Amino acid sequence: MRHFSMWAAGLALCAVVCASPSTKAVAGAVLITDQEAKLPPAKGAFAVATRGITRGPRIDYVASTTTTSPIRLQMKFESFGGATIDPATLKVTYLKDPAVDLTDRVKPFAKPTGIDMPDATLPPGDHTLRVDVKDSDGRVATSSIVLKVVP
Repeated sequence: MRHFSMWAAGLALCAVVCASPSTKAVAGAVLITDQEAKLPPAKGAFAVATRGITRGPRIDYVASTTTTSPIRLQMKFESFGGATIDPATLKVTYLKDPAVDLTDRVKPFAKPTGIDMPDATLPPGDHTLRVDVKDSDGRVATSSIVLKVVP
């Protein structure tokens, strides 16, 4: 009888953990809402050029920039000189007026090696994102990407 009660307690714990909000956020996570997409564009927003020689980290967007929703938001972080990327410093901003902080939506999918958000949903249109991250030496990397989502 005691084994059955331990089994039932374990099953109940699994039901609580499996129904937690963090589990639901993984499948089909909303990256940008329809209301956020309707905000006016940020004044003076433009893609950041990454030129010059630097020892700071690098951010590369891995997937195609023109796609249908849901998308796979995948970025690769690269650090240099023995430094490592600090995922706690990640900041993702949707460049609108006012700017929309998407960091909390992306953080569950971030690691020191990059971001891999497999099923990010966002409405059709052009969406400019700015990504900022620091390495363990305090050097900052900033990159902007434009996601073109077709209906």
